[in-house]
Amino acid sequence: MNQPLTVTAAQKIGPKATLGVAAVAFVALLALPLLHLLPENNALHLSAYGLTLTGKILCYAIVALALDLVWGYAGLLSLGHGLFFALGGYAMGMYLMREAAGDGLPAFMTFLSWSELPWYWAGTQHFLWALCLVVLAPGLLALVFGFFAFRSRIKGVYFSIMTQALTFAGMLLFFRNETGFGGNNGFTNFRSILGFPITAPETRAALFVAIVLLLAGSLLFGWRLARSKFGRVLTALRDAENRLMFCGYDPRGYKLFVWTLSAVICGLAGALFVPLVGIINPSEMSPTNSIEAAVWVALGGRGTLIGPLLGAGVVNGAKSWFTVAFPEYWLFFLGALFIVVTLYLPKGIIGLLRKEKEQ
Repeated sequence: MNQPLTVTAAQKIGPKATLGVAAVAFVALLALPLLHLLPENNALHLSAYGLTLTGKILCYAIVALALDLVWGYAGLLSLGHGLFFALGGYAMGMYLMREAAGDGLPAFMTFLSWSELPWYWAGTQHFLWALCLVVLAPGLLALVFGFFAFRSRIKGVYFSIMTQALTFAGMLLFFRNETGFGGNNGFTNFRSILGFPITAPETRAALFVAIVLLLAGSLLFGWRLARSKFGRVLTALRDAENRLMFCGYDPRGYKLFVWTLSAVICGLAGALFVPLVGIINPSEMSPTNSIEAAVWVALGGRGTLIGPLLGAGVVNGAKSWFTVAFPEYWLFFLGALFIVVTLYLPKGIIGLLRKEKEQ
């Protein structure tokens, strides 16, 4: 069974060197918001665009890590993780819209001549309740969906198709104005969070730090999970589910736990993505976005923890450049990348690096 890259690296170069590399990367990321707070005329100043773009890519890296937990370790290819990411974003967006509206209705409801808030908006003016929704909305949906899917022993390509259908249904639902989530435009024009101006450099820096901490915490948790007995059962589930059942294990509980956990991590990433980027709309639920997340994991190397982070950074960095320089060729590049990874890099970039070291 494949162990995560962090485990094998620690075994080869020692725990102190591994912690040193991780600490350097962590400090480098935390230095970015400090550079953003420097005066604009300073040569080391990091622009708002640069910080926001980096934070956006880190949020996507968290999604890639969450997908790696279910695909890389449990063998469940999900094509619907964009839905969980968007649900967390919408939960935080509801709070931000209430914060911007004050005692009145959100702007889009006023435009649509709504007279009162829907019942499911109750309590969203409170930040703590919004945080609960960030966890509960994707978590409960994943729990219910996973319970019936795993009880019916749905797996393989059928599971992937069902998750893609789920996110597509969610996108169509949120596109409708009568659902009370802003329709096609979604939520935008946020003003403050916890009373702080959302566009202030200090607020943007604090949000970036929160994203870095969530990424570090998710990576550490995934590393501990992979080293535990639970992680070894997951890899056994991925490689030989029938043998695992023969040994007396019931795979449904393991699948359901890691599936729900992965959805919650995606929701937390979405909740931090929205105030930093300043918008959330149903396009985040597009099946294309979920397929892109699978490309990130495949490119970096699934089942490695580090690989998905690398894949998310490479693909989204290339996307940012292509959509500016050659916007009409981005989808062709993504398709070609997916073909190359499938044919020539079945174990991703990390697998290629491992192969070169062994030679």
